[in-house]
Amino acid sequence: MNVQDLKGQTIAFAASGGLDSVTITHWLTEQGVKVVAFTADLAQPDETDFGAIEKRMRACGAVDFIGMPLQKEMAEAGIEGIQAQTLYESRYWCTTPLGRQVTTKGMVEAVAKKGIKIISHGATGRGNDQVRFQLISNMLEPSLGVYAPWRDEAFLNRFGGRIPMIDYCEQHGLPIKASREKPYSTDANLLGLTHEGGKLESLQTPAHFVTPEMGVWPEAAPDKAEQVTIRFEKGQPVLFNGQPVDALKAMTLANEIGGKHGIGIGLHLVENRFVGVKSRGIYEAPGMELLGTAYGFLLQLILDRRAREMFDALSATLTKQLYQGYWNDVASRMGRKAIAETAALVTGTVTVSLYKGVIAYVNTTDVPHSLFSNDGSMEAEGSFDHKDSEGFLGVLGVHARALAHAKQSRK
Repeated sequence: MNVQDLKGQTIAFAASGGLDSVTITHWLTEQGVKVVAFTADLAQPDETDFGAIEKRMRACGAVDFIGMPLQKEMAEAGIEGIQAQTLYESRYWCTTPLGRQVTTKGMVEAVAKKGIKIISHGATGRGNDQVRFQLISNMLEPSLGVYAPWRDEAFLNRFGGRIPMIDYCEQHGLPIKASREKPYSTDANLLGLTHEGGKLESLQTPAHFVTPEMGVWPEAAPDKAEQVTIRFEKGQPVLFNGQPVDALKAMTLANEIGGKHGIGIGLHLVENRFVGVKSRGIYEAPGMELLGTAYGFLLQLILDRRAREMFDALSATLTKQLYQGYWNDVASRMGRKAIAETAALVTGTVTVSLYKGVIAYVNTTDVPHSLFSNDGSMEAEGSFDHKDSEGFLGVLGVHARALAHAKQSRK
């Protein structure tokens, strides 16, 4: 789809209010396209004035502005990510993939009420977000068309990157916050921040080049450790330091105290994008790291060996599915239901200590589904009889000796 196909039509544009949103909206308006700006409130820490976003988008030619209040949905998506332990390539809590899922779903529902048939976004042709917007919308409402300016030759011929876009905005007196000197870009929602691009594309630039927005670098955190107690019931956080919480309140509090102690701040990852190239990101996710680690301590107590192996396989699959934009297909729905079976068992209270970026285990109490008992003790207690292992090892030894006799084992 190209801009020539859109002349005279009304499209829904996913607008953050940043440089891309301002430029694309004004450029499309110049091409005879009516743009309705849809902006999601994901409790993003870097943008709290949605009235200012509306003002910018209307100044750029948007014929209407639709705000989508999705803070609750964003928090609940984060808890589901924690339940599945969705850590992409062992480091990244998939905060942006979860954000794109929530935003696109909300946008598809909002667009249907307006009767608009085409949605648009400012994701580039080299990144993952274009895939997420496309696949999520295609799966949720296949009749919707998707227009991506960064895949339109007419747009690419006019804008090659940030500097031409800034020049364009300045020439037309458009309201932007971006500057030529900005050293990197940031994508934000309640769950975390993703910093990439600009000087971060050089591996000679240290992670500390980034200025944290959700907390502090660990070395700048308080010199005294602080304990945090979190109560989970059936996989949901219900108490935070004794205070009743829902998903949104739990994530907000975890972000505050986690960020204060440098938890989950400045995670460096050179990752494999879905489109087949590598990219470098510096991530902040204090609340996800804190709640996710506490949740993981409970999983250690509850899952037996076979359940743990199945959980880890499902976690890896769901993380890839989420990262690539397949959160709504059959495979993901199957995996999410299986993870929900595990979450139903996760009840317990976890206390951890936070100190300069480190989460240390303190204790767990009231874990009704725990399998941990004194049967595994090194002391003379529990129902496990040491002598019973003689027969157990004898059976295992039959196969081990067979491997040796068949010359299938090596020194």
